Amino acid sequence: MRVVLAEDLFLLRDGLVRLLEAYGFEIAAAVESGPELTRALAELRPDVAVVDVRLPPTHTDEGLQCALKARRERPGLPVLVLSQHVEQLYARELLADGDGGVGYLLKDRVFDADQFVDAVRRVAAGGTAMDPQVIQQLLSRRSAGDRPLAKLTPREREVLELMAQGRSNTGIAAQLVVTERAVAKHTSNIFAKLGLEVSDDDNRRVLAVLAHLDMDS
Repeated sequence: MRVVLAEDLFLLRDGLVRLLEAYGFEIAAAVESGPELTRALAELRPDVAVVDVRLPPTHTDEGLQCALKARRERPGLPVLVLSQHVEQLYARELLADGDGGVGYLLKDRVFDADQFVDAVRRVAAGGTAMDPQVIQQLLSRRSAGDRPLAKLTPREREVLELMAQGRSNTGIAAQLVVTERAVAKHTSNIFAKLGLEVSDDDNRRVLAVLAHLDMDS
């Protein structure tokens, strides 16, 4: 699996290269600026891009904008964005086109090798990997004034949080130490209470949940 990596901090970039290579990824390019990222994505056509939100020359949202531009030119390009802080606007922009193969992780997650690599693989396969802290903030901001979310039981909220991270029913069952049948029942209840169409496609249901939560709330 070929990866284009964009990170302006040398030590972190070098560490990510070594980590990904240790897990069998091929690093097609490791760059440190927006212009370099744009060229690498256009010329190398990687299987997945791992991109820091803030890159030179602007150090604002250069990395994200480069990734969005590349996805417009190559729809469905898998992109995993890394950020220092929870910035919901960036997550909303990344998900706005409705296609899969997207992720938003805090950089702290990089230090959990298995979790980070799992996110890269999930995004590369067309799935969604949202940082738990992003989901927690969305749920906490919506729960106070959103009646449907208030109807969820504590267990349903746990399942919703894991679902929005991109977990399958199997993954949720393993995390919560319950049966897949129990998870399926919880997800059906969640979809009914939130007024969402039931879907067997894990990625579509994640995007539906995130759309309902409304990133700019």
